[in-house]
Amino acid sequence: MNSSAQPRDNHLHLNAMPIFTMAAMLLASFALLAHEVSEKEPLGFDRAIITALRAGPDYAVPLGPKWFNNAMLDLTALGGVTVLTLAVILATALLLLRHRWRMAGLLVAATASGALAGSGLKHLFARPRPDVVHHLAEVSSLSFPSGHAMNSAIVFLTLGAIVSRNYREHSTRLFILLCAVGLTLIIGFSRIYLGVHWPSDVLAGWSIGGAWALLMGLVASRMQEWHGIEQPSSK
Repeated sequence: MNSSAQPRDNHLHLNAMPIFTMAAMLLASFALLAHEVSEKEPLGFDRAIITALRAGPDYAVPLGPKWFNNAMLDLTALGGVTVLTLAVILATALLLLRHRWRMAGLLVAATASGALAGSGLKHLFARPRPDVVHHLAEVSSLSFPSGHAMNSAIVFLTLGAIVSRNYREHSTRLFILLCAVGLTLIIGFSRIYLGVHWPSDVLAGWSIGGAWALLMGLVASRMQEWHGIEQPSSK
């Protein structure tokens, strides 16, 4: 037996093939949406969904009570640059306090590079914002893919994938990942509800962000398995 080989910890191991398959499916979904968007027309389901969330003939009034509208405005802010940056800073600080220097470096590199890649895609397609309903939030940037949906998926799902590697208990890991997925889905829905994104913008953002987080989670798993980053806490 080669004594120099690092032992494999079954608590850390992830099967690469399902991860690559899911990431490939998400990227294929993005490619399909991008092809349709390149035709410069809203997709068939775009108009149907965004108008179904409005009342009245001019689509200016959102469905639901006033408190729900206010809640969507509050929740959509969670996908903004300020909140996402703060989330990464706090998560990085937590890892540093736990003396997990390499894991903190991986987290910053994964989220920052993903956000830069997403910004490049947004400028590549240059899709205008929806114009069939009244916008319930201030917007000034381009539409495809949704920056809030994409960046929240990149940040929260990558945070979930990497931070959960600190724990051995499957229930704790699952809770962290479910929180990350829930936040990502809520933020994406809020962009459609507020009329500032077509549903296809949000689906594309989720696809890119989800694929990125899956791949970064696999990278973290392999690095941890072979002791490239710190091991899970036993506490």
